[in-house]
Amino acid sequence: MAAAAATLTVGAELWLNLDGQNLAGSRRVALLAEIARAGSITQAAKLVGLSYKGAWNAIEDMSNLAGEPLLERGVGGKGGGFTRLTPRGEKLVRNFELIRQEHARFVARLNRQAGGLTDDYSLMESIAMKTSARNQFAGTVHAIRGGAISDEIDLEVIGGLHIIATVTRESRTELGLELGAKAFALVKAASILLMTDAGGARLSARNQLAGTVTRVLPGAVNTEVVLQLPGGGTVAAVITNQSAAALSIAEGSAATAVFKASSVILGVAA
Repeated sequence: MAAAAATLTVGAELWLNLDGQNLAGSRRVALLAEIARAGSITQAAKLVGLSYKGAWNAIEDMSNLAGEPLLERGVGGKGGGFTRLTPRGEKLVRNFELIRQEHARFVARLNRQAGGLTDDYSLMESIAMKTSARNQFAGTVHAIRGGAISDEIDLEVIGGLHIIATVTRESRTELGLELGAKAFALVKAASILLMTDAGGARLSARNQLAGTVTRVLPGAVNTEVVLQLPGGGTVAAVITNQSAAALSIAEGSAATAVFKASSVILGVAA
């Protein structure tokens, strides 16, 4: 007896992209929706299948790319603590649901027409680029300083902060990095140094982002430290446990993230 013919169906995952970077998908938006409902990051993370750290990473990445905070928290006080979405976060959840409904109808229409495609097309897998860089910032090229071999690119990111990167003239041309161009900066957490007291010292590192420690996640050898930056952005650094102790790193303390322009990788949407 002949085997039944395979049925070709169309499936698609919905993601919102901002300047070529993944802003939010179904799971991330579900996380925001659960936070709005439950008022708890811990509970929301469990419901959508994320770890507490993974939930915070997602929220911080989305806020950095959106250009403003999506979550606000209050600790203690007369009325007690709270965790809730900002108006921008609430708007993202509402808009994603509207887009999701249209997306579902579109995929349904494709599937109604897919019956005759089985004999003509083979299944193809999508190839998606992923990066291990912990820090991702979307921004606009604010200034360009030309050099003999390499050019210095000034990228304005969330909160009006500036990230400086050096790229070769060839790379700048290939990426189309001109004034006003949209781009994103990638910085590995391990490439970032933390400083709590400069003592009047002057540093050659072009990037120095001052902020407040909001999370400290110690591990067996290293500690991940997240700084809240002016304007709602965040930056994460990985330092040794010994360094964290020596610097007296703690939530609420002031610190500055320091990294060289050569540690920044610039990219643009394909």
